[in-house]
Amino acid sequence: MDFLTPTTIIQIRASLGLAGYYAHYVKFFSLIAAPLTNVLKGKVKKERVNWTKECNQAFIELKNRLTEMPVLYASDYNREFIVQTDASDLGIGIVLSQRDDKNEKHPVLYLSKKFTDAQRKYGTTEKECAAIIYAIKKLKYYLDGQHFTIETDHNPLVWLNSNAGTNQRFMRWFLALQPFQYKVVHEAGKKHLNADALSRSEVE
Repeated sequence: MDFLTPTTIIQIRASLGLAGYYAHYVKFFSLIAAPLTNVLKGKVKKERVNWTKECNQAFIELKNRLTEMPVLYASDYNREFIVQTDASDLGIGIVLSQRDDKNEKHPVLYLSKKFTDAQRKYGTTEKECAAIIYAIKKLKYYLDGQHFTIETDHNPLVWLNSNAGTNQRFMRWFLALQPFQYKVVHEAGKKHLNADALSRSEVE
């Protein structure tokens, strides 16, 4: 609900990427999102857009749909948790999910965080690793004692395991993961648009 109102084409695409990931749960999704998708038609650039009353209504309605049933689910400790993470130059995006009886993935909660100035200087792999560490620390009350899956479009943990002894930050990250029972699954970027959108958003 704190997702800021888009002001550029790129920001509209990001918000539609998040909403579109769960579009099959939202009745009349295409009709609701039409004012936003119409802004993207024709020649589009990065400049600010003409944000109409209809665009604002569509954006608010999509946020409402993403934060209520049947999209957002209450956590069930009898089901495996899925931690989806992504990092961009701006920050970290995280979605905690679980699968229902039909094996369909539903979000339990959304998280995002802007990088500090120091973190912005990290390399791509370090940023992706920082996203996973942040997710596990924030979600420890869900994940402690549970087997869970980490889904990422990058696998920085292979890199971390081989570099943990080289400096204190890597060692802290490595040690932070030790109490947890998880497996890492690679998800192609185009299948990872929910966490990706959150990592590129500015949230108040």
